[in-house]
Amino acid sequence: MTTQTRQCLAMGMCWAWRAAIFAALLLAPAMVLAEPDPPPILNHATAATARVGPNTEWWTDRHEAMNRRVAQGARQGDIGMLFIGDSITQGWEGRGAPVWKEKYEKRGAVNLGIGGDRTQHVLWRLRHGNLSGLGSPQEGHAPRLAVIMIGTNNALDTPPNHTAEGIRLIVDEVRGAVPGIKVLLLAIFPREEKPGKLRATNNEVNSIIAGYADEKDVFYLDLGPALTEADGTISPEVMPDFLHLSELGYERWAQAMEPKVRELLGEPRAPGAGESDKD
Repeated sequence: MTTQTRQCLAMGMCWAWRAAIFAALLLAPAMVLAEPDPPPILNHATAATARVGPNTEWWTDRHEAMNRRVAQGARQGDIGMLFIGDSITQGWEGRGAPVWKEKYEKRGAVNLGIGGDRTQHVLWRLRHGNLSGLGSPQEGHAPRLAVIMIGTNNALDTPPNHTAEGIRLIVDEVRGAVPGIKVLLLAIFPREEKPGKLRATNNEVNSIIAGYADEKDVFYLDLGPALTEADGTISPEVMPDFLHLSELGYERWAQAMEPKVRELLGEPRAPGAGESDKD
């Protein structure tokens, strides 16, 4: 091999090396862009989940009792309203019992509230018996109205948009299981004696779920003003622990909601002053 040939080969290898480096520099940004996106943040509020583990037998027992009542409704068609939620809804069986007996017992209302539930727990219950057969009962009629209020337990650790998405799925689940039912979606009730972080979180959820109302099948109602004082605080007479309602709180809930309930059930307007509201 001549000296000239060796020089040409060396120069060619040099240029090839330079070209390889240049190409690598050009491809580097593309390689960075081609890296996979980080995995999405899981939305636990939409992941239908049963409550399991120590000290949850009571939850399972209550869920199964609800299913038995729903199964009766699927046979007899004797359920007119559904109340769906957490401990605040379950409380209609405690401090709210006198008002329930007066207002909702005669309407065939069924309480589907369990203390401590989050959206994901309600979603699981609805998919595992709490609505089974109600859309086409063997006799009687299907429920005409569902009152939904859920989400305050999610406020502790769930982004508002995630909680709102869980609520949307609950609304869809009810409407899918019971065609033609009206849904009265309540704003998550205010909590904390004075407006604070948890109340602000719930308000963010409320601002989203208000948009779910179509004023045809789904209706939104914010009862916050009926449960708070003029300065925005909560009275212990209404919520002793600034979360759960007293008997007075349930009276205010029912009174503020009654006009919309009558409207959605197709009932006549409430009697005027001096007339009795009872049958």
